[in-house]
Amino acid sequence: MEQTTITALRQKPRAVDSMRFITDTIHGYVTMGPHVWSVVDTRHFQRLRHIKQLGVSYYVWPGASHNRFEHSLGVAYLARQMAMHLKNAQPELGLTDRDVRCVELAGLCHDLGHGPWSHVWDGSYIPSALKAGFLPKDREWKHEHASEMMFDDMIKQYDLDIPPTDAVFIKALIAGDWNRCSYEKPFLFEIVSNPRNGIDVDKFDYIARDTRAIGDNQNLSLTRLINSARVVENQICYSVKDANQIYELCYTRFSLHKRIYNHKTAKSIECMFIDAMLAAEPYLKIAEQIDDPKKFLGLTDDIRTEIQRSQAPELLEAQRILERIQNRDLYRCVDYKVFDWEHREFLGENITAAGIVAEAKRECSARIGQSASQLDPEIDNEDDVITLEDIEDLTPDKVIVALSTMHYGMKDKNPLDFVKFYPKNRPNECFHARRGDLSLLMPAHFAEILLRVYTKDVRFFGIVQAGYRSLLARIAKESEPTSIDVQGSESDGIPERPRTPKTFSRVSSFNKSFSVGAGESGENTSPFLNQFTTVSKGYGKSLSPARIFAPQPVSAPAGNLGLGKEQTDEHAIERALAESDGDNNTPQDTSKASPSRNLRSSKRPRNERREEGTPGKRKKV
Repeated sequence: MEQTTITALRQKPRAVDSMRFITDTIHGYVTMGPHVWSVVDTRHFQRLRHIKQLGVSYYVWPGASHNRFEHSLGVAYLARQMAMHLKNAQPELGLTDRDVRCVELAGLCHDLGHGPWSHVWDGSYIPSALKAGFLPKDREWKHEHASEMMFDDMIKQYDLDIPPTDAVFIKALIAGDWNRCSYEKPFLFEIVSNPRNGIDVDKFDYIARDTRAIGDNQNLSLTRLINSARVVENQICYSVKDANQIYELCYTRFSLHKRIYNHKTAKSIECMFIDAMLAAEPYLKIAEQIDDPKKFLGLTDDIRTEIQRSQAPELLEAQRILERIQNRDLYRCVDYKVFDWEHREFLGENITAAGIVAEAKRECSARIGQSASQLDPEIDNEDDVITLEDIEDLTPDKVIVALSTMHYGMKDKNPLDFVKFYPKNRPNECFHARRGDLSLLMPAHFAEILLRVYTKDVRFFGIVQAGYRSLLARIAKESEPTSIDVQGSESDGIPERPRTPKTFSRVSSFNKSFSVGAGESGENTSPFLNQFTTVSKGYGKSLSPARIFAPQPVSAPAGNLGLGKEQTDEHAIERALAESDGDNNTPQDTSKASPSRNLRSSKRPRNERREEGTPGKRKKV
């Protein structure tokens, strides 16, 4: 990717000597000083206009079009509000205008290092590029590192009026690392990036902004939380009256990750963007640009447009993947399961694309060429017969295993255990809130792992699901400690069921994740069964894009009912309509019926379709 050299870049920008006002969708009418606008009026900061805050989630939620630019302005505003509140409410802290200014600039510049599609870049693409060998194996990179790199380059290129000591302080505030500036006030490092409990103004802004963008109405009062903040014992504490607000903040974070950031379709599109960039990497050298601030200026979401409009033959594969996104021919999620946090490493090591494919080939080889009489009538279809070609075509590169971590902000810990609160009558004393001080309905777990398996080719939908479930079943079976000798007496000649010793390996606890807890219904679940996603092993062959978009002779009923093949005879349509109605025999108002209903109304009533010679029994359709 060529970068345009601008000779005027080293010139000092136009002097900013007055306050400016903006209207923010979250914070309303906002006033900011000249030290803020001298940073905003640079290429380094303006670049954030072209990076979506929620990355590829914009392809699922059209309203999520906000960028890192407005988020950074919002964090700067809240950082100043918090610092000014502490300065005015507690003069004994000795906060200076310089402290407030540095905290504000840290909030403004904390996301300068984000790459294309925000966390898709640092959370997924860079690790994938490392794994693929495009970067040195021992390379470690986070967007916070790039933020400091871009901050230093911005000061140098524009000759900004930021003293070196202030620059060091600001970068330490961005990292939330007090050890880098131990001579500064420690509580200031909990405003922008709080390493103690994750409660900071960055979280305040993105939760408020993201929920607004997707149409949620959250009830958090950011002004109340800021005015509740107080420094006690050199850390930021909150009034115990706002403990529930803090909990709501943490829960909302988890909810956003669960519903929005890790949405099934958004994750599929994320995987496709990663594949497209990996395909373009040998030609564009995208990952190699992370260490050069001048090249990093060009790393924005616009890289998609650059790839698509290129005439280079080296980018044909990347263009093909991006075109699939535009045509909504996405990778398909074949199965999913939620696991305990403690199994995250075990899952990453054992549930792999190669393992799933190996199990799929073993599991499905026995079903090649099965006749219709051998199929499972509950889930199989006569069109779902597996062929040898299907098995041979399936390779690990057509399968993706996506592990998503979701928690309340402190991994598997309760974030409120790391927050201190002060009582109204003793504002200079702080305590941890105990369970009875807040609620007796706190969750038993504060983190979980969501495992999803995707296929890049819908033809392999059922085969990949069978392989994934077979792999999980084998792992679960191997983890059962049936061979362990258990000491104990027998009662009435019935041997005691073997029990797993506490010292058994972590594999033995794998099945424990699926036991039913208090209040849950049904029997114990299985690690290889998800009743909501079960399909036949040949499922997907009739869902290929060519069949999805092919014209149907009877478009209304066939398209709406999802018929597996072009069934145009009246009996096929009648059977499909009967299946769509299930067993509900409630009389319908035919005057308001859909076209598919009118088709059915010309046939015999369903209750008259009896199997010949078997009164009262409906014919199976």
